Amino acid sequence: MALSRVRLFQPHGEGTRLLPQASRLVELPYSSFDDDDDDDDTAEQDPGVWYPDPPKPSPFSCCVRYLAFLWNLLFLLMGLLTLAVGVWGLLTKSSLSGGERGAPLGSDPMLLFVLVGLGASAVSLAGCLGALRASPCLLRFFLGALLAFGGLELLGGLLLLLLRRRLRDALQDLLLLCLLRYREDPDLQFLVDEVQRSLQCCGLESYRDWEINPYFNCSSPGVQACGVPASCCREPLQDGSVPNAQCGFGALALGPAAAAALLHTGGCGAALAAGLRGQAGAIAAGAATLLLLEAVGALMALRVLGDITAGRVWQ
Repeated sequence: MALSRVRLFQPHGEGTRLLPQASRLVELPYSSFDDDDDDDDTAEQDPGVWYPDPPKPSPFSCCVRYLAFLWNLLFLLMGLLTLAVGVWGLLTKSSLSGGERGAPLGSDPMLLFVLVGLGASAVSLAGCLGALRASPCLLRFFLGALLAFGGLELLGGLLLLLLRRRLRDALQDLLLLCLLRYREDPDLQFLVDEVQRSLQCCGLESYRDWEINPYFNCSSPGVQACGVPASCCREPLQDGSVPNAQCGFGALALGPAAAAALLHTGGCGAALAAGLRGQAGAIAAGAATLLLLEAVGALMALRVLGDITAGRVWQ
């Protein structure tokens, strides 16, 4: 209880006189909230109280943060470019087909560009915004996506090493499918022509494989019956400058010697396998470079995320 001294006055006549005998200590009610408020006011007004400032980001942290933003921005632009190529290919093929039913969308090669572009763009956008806005949620999503992509790439490499024979048989079946649908899909037609021109081959095992195509089969009523694509010809250009689309007409009806003088009679299967074996070092170097780029992006994101957790990054 708090005590205070109170003086009592007694009216007397026109004035007042002090009653000293009535002076005493009077107990007054006491509230603990008043002391708390006083303490708070004292603490707020006390210049001796020290409030620590938030830690400032180091120059290295700022550099890593904006480097991570530019790094992901570059991959974002590449992803958007890949996506645009895929969408352009699908729209172009749709307009060329004129409403006719073509190849199924699920087997369209342009769909791969669309999916890769979408994935790369989404992950890179999360990395850009996460680094720019110092968002832990976006950075964790970015790191998780990179970890998933890296795991899939390593798994694919292991499957290539362990299942080489099965993959070779699957590749042969895929090439036969390309020969069968050569005239139905412009993308497959372009791909097959480029492979046959660059490897100087024709068909899968030999030029006779083109008999499975309904347009080049000898029983076909069209003008291409018993023929092969112009990309099989040794001289696909007429007079050295004009493409000769009819150089392979009737080649399947010729004898082996006459066909060998006109066409590349060797199959593309063996040539493609030999080319892949010769480029194994370059393929491995490309895969390692891709993994290294992903690792660098992940390390920068981890550094930015660590600075955010420690409070050293200004949002």
